[in-house]
Amino acid sequence: MTLEFGRSLGSRTTPIPGLMLFDLPVHGDARGWFKENWQREKMTAGEVGLPDFGPVQNNISFNDSVGTTRGIHAEPWDKFVSVATGRIFGAWVDLRAGDTFGAVFTAELDPSRAIFVPRGVGNSYQTLEEDTAYTYLVNDHWSPDATYTFLNLEDETVAIDWPIPLDEVEISEKDKRHPRLSDVVPMPPKKMLVTGANGQLGRALKAELGDHAWIEYASRADLDVTSPDLTTARRWRDYSTIINAAGFTKVDDAETPAGRVAAWSENAGAVAALSKISSENAITLVHISSDYVFDGSKSGSYTEADPVCPLGVYAQSKAAGDAAAAASTGRHYIIRTSWVIGDGANFVRTMASLAERGVNPRVVDDQTGRLTFTADIAAAIRTLLERRAPSGTYNVTGSGDAATWFDIAREVFRLTGHDPERVTGVSTAEYFASSTAPVAPRPANSLLDLTSAERHGIRTPSWRDSLEAYLGSI
Repeated sequence: MTLEFGRSLGSRTTPIPGLMLFDLPVHGDARGWFKENWQREKMTAGEVGLPDFGPVQNNISFNDSVGTTRGIHAEPWDKFVSVATGRIFGAWVDLRAGDTFGAVFTAELDPSRAIFVPRGVGNSYQTLEEDTAYTYLVNDHWSPDATYTFLNLEDETVAIDWPIPLDEVEISEKDKRHPRLSDVVPMPPKKMLVTGANGQLGRALKAELGDHAWIEYASRADLDVTSPDLTTARRWRDYSTIINAAGFTKVDDAETPAGRVAAWSENAGAVAALSKISSENAITLVHISSDYVFDGSKSGSYTEADPVCPLGVYAQSKAAGDAAAAASTGRHYIIRTSWVIGDGANFVRTMASLAERGVNPRVVDDQTGRLTFTADIAAAIRTLLERRAPSGTYNVTGSGDAATWFDIAREVFRLTGHDPERVTGVSTAEYFASSTAPVAPRPANSLLDLTSAERHGIRTPSWRDSLEAYLGSI
């Protein structure tokens, strides 16, 4: 065996998306040689570009003879394949659903070369030397419940040019029975989970993302995110993304003894559990935050960098949830939004109904912010996921001028053909003066700066335009 000593660490792309060939530095002398087969910090650096795929197991397949042939197997996990001794001819076939289904790449591997094989890409090899030790790191443990995909080594469509004819080599009977490409069931993508699927944002996410077999829309009945059994409720290694649209949103009820427990359980405890799950399983976590994490005393718009200062129980539980989501070691997005309007009971529908019924409402005029429509939040989440934007917090609200609830109520009356002068403005203190139930403190200023979101491709329409379209739709 001849090794290329002195070769520097580097990577090359292939015709199969995500399949990456690596050169590994091998250092040798008269005694033999040494190499770093896996070095996380170096290999995930920008110039090399290997995904930090989180290996949990190292396997070795030792092959006595030349011509031992294995495959083509596509498992539901990523693999980092290398050779400790000997040499192989490797063949990889994309068996994932998509435009590159059936694409092929071949290469020889010796100890100075390795390859990263993403989930769903069929892996096979043929030994070219005796006593070949084929090694591979994987980022999941074997499971009888996992979904596997296979392709026949002799498939005429992909037409792999094996160095040693297949009728002259040792192949297992099981590998001989694998299907041809036309009969292969493609490996589905990892799943996306949307919690709170029956809520306003959950329904908007379904409209935005579509109804696909690999997207699971879970209501509370399907998945209770506050359950102590959440970590075992799913085979989490099969998921790539969790969008947590569940949460306790009744800000005044959160001030009651029972509501306090529910708010902390759903808005903080559940998020901490999801953050732990996402960290352990390399899952992207999307968490929905709120303008309530601020006390509203700032002059001007709040940025993502402003320190939180929550006032009430709901606000405190949301701020704790933000901290839990930010602690995820995987990719994570905290979507901070305000004054959410969607499909269901909300302020806009209430004002439109009052206008139609001839009721003249008193509306708060000392809280400032912008409406945010759930369709825009859903679109923003999709943009961040598709662009693989950096982890962090992103403000997402409607754009346009600042307004009070009083201003918005008047605009609803105007757009529905009613006299906006029928709306009377009152202070928050006046509005709640006669209430006998607990009342949560509200931030006076809920304006959120949108610069960071816009820098990453999120462009939300003016809340006034969205409001007009929304009223037209109902």
